[in-house]
Amino acid sequence: MSKRTEQLKAFERLLDIMDELREKCPWDQKQTFQSLKHLTIEEVYELNDAISENNTNEIKKELGDLLLHIVFYAKIGSEDQSFDIADVCHSISEKLISRHPHIYGNVEANDEQAVKENWEKLKLKEGNKSVLSGVPKSLPAVVKAFRIQDKVKGVGFDWDNKEDVWNKVEEELAEFKFEVEANNKENQEQEFGDVLFALINYARFCDINPEEALNKTNNKFIRRFTKMEDFIKEDQKVLGSMTLNELDFYWNKVKSFERK
Repeated sequence: MSKRTEQLKAFERLLDIMDELREKCPWDQKQTFQSLKHLTIEEVYELNDAISENNTNEIKKELGDLLLHIVFYAKIGSEDQSFDIADVCHSISEKLISRHPHIYGNVEANDEQAVKENWEKLKLKEGNKSVLSGVPKSLPAVVKAFRIQDKVKGVGFDWDNKEDVWNKVEEELAEFKFEVEANNKENQEQEFGDVLFALINYARFCDINPEEALNKTNNKFIRRFTKMEDFIKEDQKVLGSMTLNELDFYWNKVKSFERK
């Protein structure tokens, strides 16, 4: 049996199991697009965690969970004859072919940037009203800002160099500081958002994924704070009754411990 034949049989097995579950399992029978939606989002985040940890065994499992959801949605769609899994596969195949004219046509694209620029231009030709129409409204704010900036870059709306981007960061910081000193709460929020947007833009120019960077910092803080709690318990002290100077001592102790 060839590898491709084995893969197709494995996919067919999953489709058969989905058919049977939808027919016989009370829980599976009750599910709808809406009821599965939040579970799908959870699965994507779990996949993200596994990828961040570079845990290939967990990546495999989480991909399976996500694939199940895709098959599940397609099964529900087939029941009212809206679409089925074949339609899903054909749809993405046709999109990939049309969006890669440098592979399936006579367009030249010799680097990644040229491919991305072609991609955005083709989306507009296909009827998208805006380059930004494909950015999901419900994306987390940091991810959303990054995607917005990356998409407009695809049609040439971008800074020339990261020095100019950093100047923009400093400009936004100054404007935020001005509003803080003026105690203008409404403008503070707006200017703070501008600072974050500019910093995310600068991260993009440094080839840093801001969401991943912030996640790593969050995890580092959690790890250090948890270890600080352990040190405090070992010394039989109570976290909530300690002074800031005492807490700083234990925080620095944790950092020294990590360096060792």
